[in-house]
Amino acid sequence: MAQGRKNETVLAPMARRTHSRPQFWQLARRCCQLAASVDVAFFFLFHLLGSPILAWINIASVSLYLAAFHLLNTRNNGLAIALIWTEVIVHAALGTLLIGWDSGFHYFLLMFIPALFAGMTTTRAWIAVAGLWAFYVSLYAMMWFVEPLQPISSNALLGVFLFNLTVVFCMFSYLSLFYVNTVSSAQRKLQFMATTDPLTRLFNRRHMIELAEKEIARCERHPLQITFLLLDIDHFKQFNDRYGHDVGDRVLQRMSALLTSVLRTQDSLGRWGGEEFLALLPDTDGEQALLIAERMRATVEQDQWECEGFALSVTLSIGVSEYRPGEDLSLAIARADRALYQGKEAGRNRVELELAEL
Repeated sequence: MAQGRKNETVLAPMARRTHSRPQFWQLARRCCQLAASVDVAFFFLFHLLGSPILAWINIASVSLYLAAFHLLNTRNNGLAIALIWTEVIVHAALGTLLIGWDSGFHYFLLMFIPALFAGMTTTRAWIAVAGLWAFYVSLYAMMWFVEPLQPISSNALLGVFLFNLTVVFCMFSYLSLFYVNTVSSAQRKLQFMATTDPLTRLFNRRHMIELAEKEIARCERHPLQITFLLLDIDHFKQFNDRYGHDVGDRVLQRMSALLTSVLRTQDSLGRWGGEEFLALLPDTDGEQALLIAERMRATVEQDQWECEGFALSVTLSIGVSEYRPGEDLSLAIARADRALYQGKEAGRNRVELELAEL
């Protein structure tokens, strides 16, 4: 009982800290299922080896894992983890006391170490690991003076050892794969958040600058052409003022999908700011870029759609500029912005190519 209270005291902070980690608790539920399956196999194994006490201990273990699984499903995570701790510690101790240290039951204690550091603060994890180490060493030392209470034959003991070792290897492999996948998934999410505009799901301004600078560096090494398109939704403020900002957001999302569908695979499109978009067209000269920009403009103009009961029609003005070897990125985009301004002055819903020096 005291051990159970101690477990809950140690594990409660871990449960609170990982309460918002669905992947962690999904893993815990999966481990309960796997551990219960292993204990069912142990039940039949020890019956065959003529050790009914250990066989029925595994039935109790299965019950504890099923209870822990239910508690995890009902978000009673602290008690569930305490049950898992208690089962593994008691099971490892009883298995070792009954048939000896060479059975390998003590290996299951080591499986707690990665979970401790994943679910607790660093200080508490080190304290818990120190306690686990002390228990492990004490169990080992005790077996120097205590004979196994229900010894089995050497061949049977070897079989139990190999079974335990195999299970521990498989579980550690599964845990390692889980942590690797979790870290990789987190990295992908962080990369997506760092490079993507949350509303339109296009590249954000910073990432577009990085892409453009890479293309410019490539252009400096090889005689390639780069063209920039700066696109602006005409009279966008009217959508916000007349229909509300929710409709304005839907317009931006709609335009993002339409423009992406027109561009080629090698092209990049990002939200430059507000209702402006920047397209990067590698290996493309001004004449080719004009054709692409005109196709984008026409696609948007021809798109008639409804949003929250309102019939909407959107047009674009587009400024085009060719990158000139040796110039700064900001200058190339400024020339596209100048062309965009010329298109606005000429009546909007137009494509303009900037050729003159600023």
